[in-house]
Amino acid sequence: QVQLVESGGGLVEAGGSLRLSCAASERIFSNYYMGWFRQAPGKEREFVAAISASGRISYYSDSVEGRFTISRDNARNTVFLQMNSLKPEDTAGYYCNAAPPSPRYWGQGTQVTVAS
Repeated sequence: QVQLVESGGGLVEAGGSLRLSCAASERIFSNYYMGWFRQAPGKEREFVAAISASGRISYYSDSVEGRFTISRDNARNTVFLQMNSLKPEDTAGYYCNAAPPSPRYWGQGTQVTVAS
């Protein structure tokens, strides 16, 4: 069964940084665009960032542009999200998936909480 496992979340003060990781159980994901998504309590899940299969092209939502950086290491089947200058409104569960996302690949996510 194909799995994506997110890690690296935690509690951080506003202005701080975190680095999230997403480990894929199969190499197949190295051929996909991959993305990070987030869901805050009471809100819809939203797009955060995406990266091409080669890693050369990336996209960001307006709310994180300039603060977050998505990257990938296809040799390790891993996608990363470096989050800097965190704000309380970044508090959410963070999930990785193919981009566009597939219902089959949603994992448990990793919680990010930013204290003001």
